[in-house]
Amino acid sequence: MASSDLLTILLLVLVWAVPIAAATMVLQWLLRRSSIVLQICLVVVSAVAVLVAGLVGAFNAMFISAHDLEVMWYIVGIASVLSVLVAVVLGMGMARNARALISAARSIGRGETVATTRNMSSELAALALEMKSTSEKLEESRRRVEAVEGARRELVAWVSHDLRTPLASMRAMTEALEDGVVDDVSDYYRKIIAQSDRMNVMVNDLLELSKIQAGTLVVTMETMDLYDLVSDAIADLSPLAVQRGVDVNGERVTSTLASVDSASMGRAVRNVILNALMYTKPETTVRIAVDAEPGWAVVAVEDACGGIPEQDLPRLFTAGWRSVSERSKSAFSGAGVGLSMVAGIAHAHHGVVAVENAGDGCRVTLRIPTAGAGG
Repeated sequence: MASSDLLTILLLVLVWAVPIAAATMVLQWLLRRSSIVLQICLVVVSAVAVLVAGLVGAFNAMFISAHDLEVMWYIVGIASVLSVLVAVVLGMGMARNARALISAARSIGRGETVATTRNMSSELAALALEMKSTSEKLEESRRRVEAVEGARRELVAWVSHDLRTPLASMRAMTEALEDGVVDDVSDYYRKIIAQSDRMNVMVNDLLELSKIQAGTLVVTMETMDLYDLVSDAIADLSPLAVQRGVDVNGERVTSTLASVDSASMGRAVRNVILNALMYTKPETTVRIAVDAEPGWAVVAVEDACGGIPEQDLPRLFTAGWRSVSERSKSAFSGAGVGLSMVAGIAHAHHGVVAVENAGDGCRVTLRIPTAGAGG
C-alpha cells in the first residue's frame, strides 16, 4: 500500500475516532454515577464504533472491495458481540466486588471485624485488606475503651469507698468529742489529723493522675542526685516502716545524677517505696537500690509481699485496678492509682517502670535517663 493511501486511511480513522472518543468521555462523565457495568460496556462500544467508522470510511474511499468489506462486517459483528459480553461479565464481577466492599464497610460501621475477601483485582484486594486491618484496629480500640471505662467505673467506686471510710471515722470521732464521752481527747485529735492526711494523699494522687492522663503534667528538668530524693522518701516513710515492723535497707543507694523534675520524681519514688511498705509482710525487709547503668539511672525497690500472680502483673499500671486480695487490706487501701501515676511520671521523664516477681516478693524498677542522656 502506498504511503499516501495509508495516510488517507489514518486520517479517515482519526476523523471518526476523535469525535467518538470525545462523545464517549462526555457520556462517561454524564453516567459517572451509573453502574460500572454500563460504563465498561460504553468503553467497549466506543472502541467498536471507531473500528466500524474506520472500515466504512475506507470502503467509501474505495480502498476495500465489497467482498472484503462483507467479510469484515461478519468479523466485526462477531467480535463486537463477544466484546460486549466480556465487558458485561467483567463489569458484573467488579460490581459484585464493589457490593462486597460496601457490605464490609457496613460491617465496620456495626462494629464487626471484616473477613478477608478473595478473587478481586489487586487494587480492590488491597482496599479490602486495608478495610480488614482498619476493622481490627477499631475492634482493638473498642476493647481498650471498654477496659478504660471499666477501670474508670471501678476507680470511682473505690475512691468513693476509700473516702467514705475516713469521713465516717472522722464524723464518729467528732461526735464523740462533741458529746464529751472521750477520755483521751488528744489521741482523737491525732487520729482525725491522720485520717485527714490520708484523704489528702488520695486527693493529691487523683489530681496528679488526672494531669498525667490529660497530658497537662508539666515537668521542669534539672540535674540532681537521686540519692537525695530516695533518702528524703525513706526518712518521710520511716514512721510507717516502724509501725509495721518493717526494716528498710538502703545500703545500695548510691549517688546517681539524673535529669528529673524534683517534685514529680520525688512523688514517684515515694509512691514506689510506700507501696512496698504497705504490702510487704511484717517483720521483713524492704531493699532499696539506686545505681547507674549506661544512659540510665535505676531505682529498684524490692519487698517481701509474697509475689504477685502472673496474670495480674500486666494490670498493675492500670489506673484504678486493684487485685481482690489487695482490696481486703483496707488498712492500707488507696485509690488504686499509685503505680499508674508512677508510670505516667516515668513516661514524662522519657523513662520506664517495670514490676517483676523476685525472691519471696516483687521488685519495682524505675529507669530514668541520666544527666546528659538522650532518653
